[in-house]
Amino acid sequence: MNSDKLKLYSTLTIGVVAFVFEFLLKEPLWSQVIISVLGLILALIMFVDMIKVLRSGNFGVDLLAITAIAATILLGQYWAGWIVLLMLTGGDTLEEYAANKAKSELKTLLDNTPSKAHLMIDGVVKDRDIDDVKVGDILLIRPKEQVPVDGIVIEGESNVDESSLTGESVPINISKDSHVMSGSINSEVPFKMKAEKIAADSEYQAIVRLVKESATNPARFVRLADKYAVPFTLIAYVIAAIAWYISKDPIRIAQVLVVASPCPLILAAPIAFVSGMSRTSRNGIIVKSGTALEKISSAKSIAFDKTGTITKGKLVVDNFAVKNNFDEDEVLIYAASIEQSSSHVMAQVIVDFAVDKGLKLKNAENVKEITAQGIVGVIDGLEIRVGQEDFITNESVNEVSGSGVYVSIDGKYAGVYSLLDQIRPESKATIQRLKDFDIKNIMMISGDKKEATESVASEVGITQTYPTSLPADKVKIIQSLHKDYRPVIMIGDGVNDAPALALADAGIAMGYKGANAASESADAVILKDDLSKVGDVVKISRDTLKIAREAVLIGIFICIILMIIAGFGLIPTIIGAMLQEVVDTVTILYALRARSDKL
Repeated sequence: MNSDKLKLYSTLTIGVVAFVFEFLLKEPLWSQVIISVLGLILALIMFVDMIKVLRSGNFGVDLLAITAIAATILLGQYWAGWIVLLMLTGGDTLEEYAANKAKSELKTLLDNTPSKAHLMIDGVVKDRDIDDVKVGDILLIRPKEQVPVDGIVIEGESNVDESSLTGESVPINISKDSHVMSGSINSEVPFKMKAEKIAADSEYQAIVRLVKESATNPARFVRLADKYAVPFTLIAYVIAAIAWYISKDPIRIAQVLVVASPCPLILAAPIAFVSGMSRTSRNGIIVKSGTALEKISSAKSIAFDKTGTITKGKLVVDNFAVKNNFDEDEVLIYAASIEQSSSHVMAQVIVDFAVDKGLKLKNAENVKEITAQGIVGVIDGLEIRVGQEDFITNESVNEVSGSGVYVSIDGKYAGVYSLLDQIRPESKATIQRLKDFDIKNIMMISGDKKEATESVASEVGITQTYPTSLPADKVKIIQSLHKDYRPVIMIGDGVNDAPALALADAGIAMGYKGANAASESADAVILKDDLSKVGDVVKISRDTLKIAREAVLIGIFICIILMIIAGFGLIPTIIGAMLQEVVDTVTILYALRARSDKL
């Protein structure tokens, strides 16, 4: 049993015993002695704990409650003192319960961590701890089981549920050569897979690490809430002193202090932030700290990477132009036939472009690929070259808007492909949504050339671009932002974005799969490959901060009103102590609103 529960149960025991003496045995003196002595001992223990908090640099608002306990007991209002004691010990226990309730979605990831794997060894299934799984091992995934490590399907077809990883509720179809993530839940059909990563390097364990980080990073706003404690405590003491001075009745001190509930300060902000982090988790976003939520909520600038962020990171043929009177279909067939033998990322795009047109490819001979230049081979006795302009011909060639891939036939310039990255369909709406949030300074920082960067930016509604930016350039751009444009959010997806993500006030990594370096550097990770989640996390952050402030201020306002009323002697100490519990409940319930998606 933890110390908070022990204090609560001790307080309840004191109350039961005192109740027996006072109301059953008709011995009120013994009741007063029991509550006074044991209550003061508990208050002293709490005072010692509070001193430790003060030494750590935080002002303990428990001072108000402890003062109220001492004042009521010493002034003979021992039952009111017991109720305040019950509030204080119950409040700590309630804080733990409310925080755990708010973190339930985050804990689901930890609770469901895969622990076993079914290895196929010489055709026989043997159970092993997932830490014993090696890259290349063949695993059997049974119906309704979790995928233990990242891998690739080698046999069978099924559906897997990735909702706990990505927030996507629709099951994903998988078949041979499909990649599956650890933590996914298989449906009704078994399948076999080959492990591509060990457990420690798999996606699920990496996400679990992010969740653990999110639970151990306190928000600055929570610490800021402690700053309310100093003026709030002084206000309570001043009202109590004035009420005593005017009335000449020391009981007024107890009546004022018992309604000076510290719970709005102790509970409201932390519960609101944990609730907000819970809400982001349900929406497929892991936020590592409440501080990140606060910075995202107050962002004045957002910087986007282009490739893989605003765009899908998947090239398509935007345009093809034939040159020197060659036949278009012939050039497309020759280029695609040569590119069939290439491993370059652009090669399959060119092959698919020809196949989609219904063209029949040919066999190529003497094919040779030269790194960073292109590929050459012979078809129908003609030398076909595909690649960089200076590799395929000595002739002058056309500049293209996207990435250019040039073709020559027997040394003559025959055609050029313009390859562009596909813009995400949700990009334009996301940018507009951020503008609607009154974030005016929206930038695109890309390693791509000027024409491609400005073309994409123009289409999605971004006017400020920084093309041909290396990782070091991205860092300099973020660093050079004027303080009037901060906090700044950086959004990226790759290793080249990691330094800028770490340097920005808040970094958001797009699409966890395949973006480990970016995710480790970022303050928030969007698990689903969906840019619209950026707008979601900004909205959730703003909702959370708004509710945190409101919960604190509502609690303080109610307490001050009750203190003023109590100062006129209109609230007896026992009633005041009970009203304090009402204030606590209102504050906590209001803070828990941050969990709701209906805000």
